[in-house]
Amino acid sequence: MRPGERPERRESGRTLDAVPLFASLSPDSRARLAAACSWHRFNAHETIIDQADEGRDVYFVVSGKVRVVVYSLSGRELSFSDLGPGGCFGELAAIDGRPRSAAVVALADTMVAGLSGSQFLQVVSETPPLAVAMLTHLAGLVRRSTERIVDLSTLAANNRVHAEVLRLAGLERRGNEAVIRPIPTHSEIAGRVSTTRETVARVFGDLGRMGLVERRSDRLVIRDFARLQAMVTEVRGDG
Repeated sequence: MRPGERPERRESGRTLDAVPLFASLSPDSRARLAAACSWHRFNAHETIIDQADEGRDVYFVVSGKVRVVVYSLSGRELSFSDLGPGGCFGELAAIDGRPRSAAVVALADTMVAGLSGSQFLQVVSETPPLAVAMLTHLAGLVRRSTERIVDLSTLAANNRVHAEVLRLAGLERRGNEAVIRPIPTHSEIAGRVSTTRETVARVFGDLGRMGLVERRSDRLVIRDFARLQAMVTEVRGDG
């Protein structure tokens, strides 16, 4: 058992129905797959998998939220992405057999379902719609990574902060507003967009004065998603 992991308990009602990757499977097939999974609970801030770990299991977030992070040789932590219910991680190691490319940490009390890499590859190879869904998922990873590389190479620091806030807001958008929870620290955003905490603080101050962002006790509210999106689109030249 990993540090922080709660003992597995056989509970009724465990399901993978909310995992988009398995949407093409029949209810019976999803139920059989869920029965083949190991189910684990983790406390907030506990590590689920370590970077460079040799494990091959693929994990699916059933409840809670996790963060994918990469550590540099100097020990600097770089946040890559946050995953909520339905998200999956560990698939790259299962596919290419290499060590984990990143660590994954629980941001809140979290339950994950783990499937062995061999079982995962078997069900993907035997189910063409699932294989297409997996390819679509991997294509999304490549596109998001490419977008971040282009932003880092072409945008000024303040615009990179805008783009990162927009990305986070897009995950929790409700109409023209979005709620980001938990609130990312200035250090976390600075690490993601390769700038300083001071720059992030200044940009957040500017966004607040513009009425675009409102910081509350436990959340960051994006008041005008469309306006923030237009600002990022303009500097990227996407319009």
